[in-house]
Amino acid sequence: MHSDIELESLSVPVQRVLAKEAPAPVKLMAARGVIPGAKPGEIVIVISALASSEDPKLAETARATLGKLPAPILQGALTADLPGSVILELVRAYPNQHEVVTSVLRMPRIGTEALEALADAADERAGEIIATNEELMLKSPTVIEKLYMNKRVRMSTADRLVELAVRHDLELNIPAFAEAAQAIKNELIMEAAEEPYFDDVLFKEANHLGEQLKIDEKNPDTHEVDEEGEEKPKKEVIPLYAKLAQMTVSQKIRAATLGSAGERLILVRDPNRLVATAAVKSPLMRENEAAQISASRTVSDDVLRQIALNREFTRSYQVRINLVMNPRTPLTFATRFVPHLRDSDLRILSKSKNISAAIGQLVRQQMSRKEK
Repeated sequence: MHSDIELESLSVPVQRVLAKEAPAPVKLMAARGVIPGAKPGEIVIVISALASSEDPKLAETARATLGKLPAPILQGALTADLPGSVILELVRAYPNQHEVVTSVLRMPRIGTEALEALADAADERAGEIIATNEELMLKSPTVIEKLYMNKRVRMSTADRLVELAVRHDLELNIPAFAEAAQAIKNELIMEAAEEPYFDDVLFKEANHLGEQLKIDEKNPDTHEVDEEGEEKPKKEVIPLYAKLAQMTVSQKIRAATLGSAGERLILVRDPNRLVATAAVKSPLMRENEAAQISASRTVSDDVLRQIALNREFTRSYQVRINLVMNPRTPLTFATRFVPHLRDSDLRILSKSKNISAAIGQLVRQQMSRKEK
């Protein structure tokens, strides 16, 4: 039984059912929701307690019952003062039943774990319901993080939550939070008294195009170099490129954080430093993307710095050599990888005219040391 369920506060029939010595048939009937004399809230408490039983059959029966409670029982329970553990079981069973979401948010004993479960599973409407309770958001900032990272949550909701965090000096543990917070601040200054404009349809359409975009795993880039040496989007990428170009900075940052590889490979080249940095900080970023980006001479030094600082990416030899060869890589970081290059690559680099003079000198010094 959950530790926060106070047996002595429940009615006698319920105490008998939850007692250790209660007969197995009685407990099984209770797991099915049959408890004569018990109120709806108590019935849900009992079923929730039995759902964690060590008896597999009993626990399975209770979980099944919890997921299909009769409307009078569920509605009655939603007006009761339920323990936190029971609320958690309810939100797991009804994550997007909006009446349930609205009711449990009012319960005084709702805990962070239940709020996080709701935020993780929330659809667009449920996300909005949760986000409107600013008091709970401020008490449990991890819930803001969960909502922001949930792609089903509206862009306008996500932006409003970042703004809430910024106004109350909260530091959120989401990728590129500093960039998202700065974008929100900038937009608030620019919009002043005007109502902020958020196009959730645009965000969804761009995400759909990004997911539909077929990217070659061996050569996953969205750009190609033309005859003049300039990088330009490939023809099949242009519709997605156009969608992303219409977004606000904060929308681009969230797309860079949660979007597809195609979206990241476009946004990492965005002229706005906040957007480009958010793309390379995305938790969805993979090694093959890092290899493509580290070879690009149009990305900013901030982006290359983030790749150089990422131990997971720099385990790749291709990423390391790309960083050394890329003249836009900050010298402090590029020099770190020279001692780890193969002799054959050092010889090629020593004759290359496409690397910086400082790296060329370091390469020759490294060759000289190896020869000695």
